[in-house]
Amino acid sequence: MHIPDGFVSGPINGAALAISAATVGIATWRAKRELQEKEFGVPLLATTAAFLFAAQMLNFPIGGGTSGHFLGAATAAALLGPWSACVVLTLVLAIQGLLFADGGITALGSNILNMAIIGAIVPYVIMRGLRAMLPAGRGGYVTAAAVASWISVLLASCACAMELAMSGTSPIAVALPAMVGTHAIIGIGEALICAAVLTAVAAARPDIIPAWAKLKQTESGHNLIRRSVWTLAAAGLVVAIALAIFGSPFASPAPDGLEKVAQEKGFQQAASTEKSVCANSLFSDYKVRGIESEKVSTSLAGLVGTVLVFGLGFVAIGLVVRPPGKAGGARGK
Repeated sequence: MHIPDGFVSGPINGAALAISAATVGIATWRAKRELQEKEFGVPLLATTAAFLFAAQMLNFPIGGGTSGHFLGAATAAALLGPWSACVVLTLVLAIQGLLFADGGITALGSNILNMAIIGAIVPYVIMRGLRAMLPAGRGGYVTAAAVASWISVLLASCACAMELAMSGTSPIAVALPAMVGTHAIIGIGEALICAAVLTAVAAARPDIIPAWAKLKQTESGHNLIRRSVWTLAAAGLVVAIALAIFGSPFASPAPDGLEKVAQEKGFQQAASTEKSVCANSLFSDYKVRGIESEKVSTSLAGLVGTVLVFGLGFVAIGLVVRPPGKAGGARGK
């Protein structure tokens, strides 16, 4: 659902950028306050960012010559809270646009608004409401998050359709039904992946699941031997790298939801190569220049991107969280 350069007009992108900048600023401030109280907050956010980057490379087919990919905003919100999830998605989207030409640079504000803000913050409210109505335990938590993740994809697609319409790219009567219809199917895959990820995390590390999840006492993790924060970060990074190296070369080559809608509704030409600011970036289209094998090239690009997102995330988030005058504030215990 990454909007390329050319699909959305300058004024709409500018307004979205202003809204996104203000909201991400608030999210960063709120996340800083929350993370200073968590033992493993910084590495958990960096690991989540790396996982989301790798997982978003794995396009899955949904039929009709269309593919979808994991958004992960609601999943991140279920683990980290809405503010930290917003910060993590913003980091991922910025790196994807700047280095991988995935999403236009001029459209970065719109992409952050759709996926990092609307995709994470609004579904979190829905998630908490659903959780309050469901029985305690892992099943209720995972169900609430999975439903909210499906809704997150619909909300992000609605926002994208409105931006296209306000830009004059496609009428709202055309863009909205097409985007929502396509992404309603993609959202099913999103919900299944969300459920699988949260189930695995709750089974392996229930101690990092937020209290509002209302896990049963036997699932709470109070009796677990607390592993090092670095062990947690390393394990998550290994999983993300494995996805990027071994999974990305086999991603569906079919166009994603937005690309398919653009083709069918006749506005694909708006994203011309001349309008793409970073079309010639080093890892454009998740490929490494000079490597002939497409699978090897994609794997290497995924490896570089995953490690880069983790490293930049760890450093940047650590600097934000660190109290003034405490050089070791971002380190785990």
